[in-house]
Amino acid sequence: MTDLAPIAFSPWEMFLNAGPVVRCVMTLLVVASVLTWTILIAKSVELQRVRVRLTKAEQALEQASTLELGAAGTRQSSIAHTLVMAAETERKRSADIPDDREGLKERIVLHLERLEAAEGRRLMRGTGVLATIGATSPFIGLFGTVWGIMTSFTGIAASKATSLAVVAPGIAEALLATALGLVAAIPAVVIYNHLARQTAMCRAQVADITALVMRLVSRDLGRMQALSASGQVVRLGAAQNAHTVAGE
Repeated sequence: MTDLAPIAFSPWEMFLNAGPVVRCVMTLLVVASVLTWTILIAKSVELQRVRVRLTKAEQALEQASTLELGAAGTRQSSIAHTLVMAAETERKRSADIPDDREGLKERIVLHLERLEAAEGRRLMRGTGVLATIGATSPFIGLFGTVWGIMTSFTGIAASKATSLAVVAPGIAEALLATALGLVAAIPAVVIYNHLARQTAMCRAQVADITALVMRLVSRDLGRMQALSASGQVVRLGAAQNAHTVAGE
């Protein structure tokens, strides 16, 4: 009685024995899985740095009493400094409009809302790839499985052999594509949801910073109105005394 050589069913052996189409599908899914974990590492580092900078910017704006001091304290955070400078720029452009306190605040809010939305889109950059991988990988793997089983049945019909030992290897190789599709899709969905939550936290911090900037703007406008009422000419962040002359 002769001993039959054992059939290798390791993933690598099945990959090598698969047809060219199934092999391309498996390669694509492996690349997608590697890309998923790469995005996780890169975005986690990026979001961690953003959270640290936003926290420092929040503390600086909480301690600042004027918009000018807020600009000086947020130089380490790009988005926070951008928001402060946007408010300052709008104030300068509206300097020739008298008695326009509410209009100025409205224009600053509109500008800050646009910057806040742009920052939210920037923070979400790259996560769309994860959503695509999570949605399409199972179907790509299923396509590889269907193609592999079709090829196996075609080979069985050509060889006229119906033994399970002949059918099993081809079906196992085809099913490996579905397994790889799930291996790529499940982490992609989990990682996408994780990064979406982290991004939402950063966007909430940006919204808080926007509110703090508007508080400084309102505070400076209040000072300007009070000093103007007392006969002083002022600018936001810095007051210049100009005593009025009686009778003129």
